[in-house]
Amino acid sequence: MKIVGLDVGSKTIGVAVSDPLGVTAQGITTIKWDEEDICSADGQLGQIIKEHEVTKAVVGLPKHMNGSIGERGEASERYAEHVKEAFNIPVQLWDERLSTRAAERVLLEADMSRQKRKKVIDKMAAVMILQTYLDQETFKGV
Repeated sequence: MKIVGLDVGSKTIGVAVSDPLGVTAQGITTIKWDEEDICSADGQLGQIIKEHEVTKAVVGLPKHMNGSIGERGEASERYAEHVKEAFNIPVQLWDERLSTRAAERVLLEADMSRQKRKKVIDKMAAVMILQTYLDQETFKGV
């Protein structure tokens, strides 16, 4: 059972996939999409779901620090519902507060240039979202 993690932005979607045991998350790609056309990433995402035999999706839900949901959070909720319907898989929204900052910190510590960071930040944020979800699920079983 593999799980796909998605970091949904206004222009790109970072994508990560778990290993078959659901222990680790690996960054796959960043999909460029048009938020106005919610189906615009379906071809690439569908190919990833099929190729990796994904059975569940975790979509990052950006919340404000006080826990409220703003415009980006609402957009993520809409996209999560779309993924559920389009690919007929269960979708879990996951609090992604600070995931992009955490990804940025990891890339800075790796001494990656600003230009290279810009290319991989969304994919890395998807890894962070999926990995925190996987860690939480593992912890539940202990």
